[in-house]
Amino acid sequence: MEGLRTATLLAAVLTAGIGAGVYQLYSFVIMPGLGRTNDRTFVGAFQQIDRAIVGPFLLIFFVGALTLNILSLALNLGEDHRTVLPWIAVALGLHIAIAILTIAVNVPLNNDIKAAGNPDEIDVIAVRERFQESRWSRSNFVRVIASTTAFGCLAWALVLHGRG
Repeated sequence: MEGLRTATLLAAVLTAGIGAGVYQLYSFVIMPGLGRTNDRTFVGAFQQIDRAIVGPFLLIFFVGALTLNILSLALNLGEDHRTVLPWIAVALGLHIAIAILTIAVNVPLNNDIKAAGNPDEIDVIAVRERFQESRWSRSNFVRVIASTTAFGCLAWALVLHGRG
């Protein structure tokens, strides 16, 4: 059982770290870079980036981080694991907040811009305005803070687990 607890917590740390990196990449590289492009390039590039990220990789850092966090919490319930439990619980709360924010804000905006159609055949100025770039970016920055904090909490839980 101890090996399973360790492996699950380590996997939770790794997937949380990958997720934090993805959200940071969007905040500090992708969106600022796209923000400097013209409307047609922005719409077309964002559509393609969003299509590319939806797949197995998304399962690793989005679904995997949340699922492994839940499993790690469940495996560490009990008096013997009280030092790690609060850190795992905080990380889980943050992962739940990330999921809610993603589903409530980012995914609908992503879906709207993808559904707008081929950038060569639509009013890209109107599509970009409807996309609400600043709202998407603010929401993602909250995900950056939450995911980085969750990663830190899980990493600290792993340190404490190793000491125990």
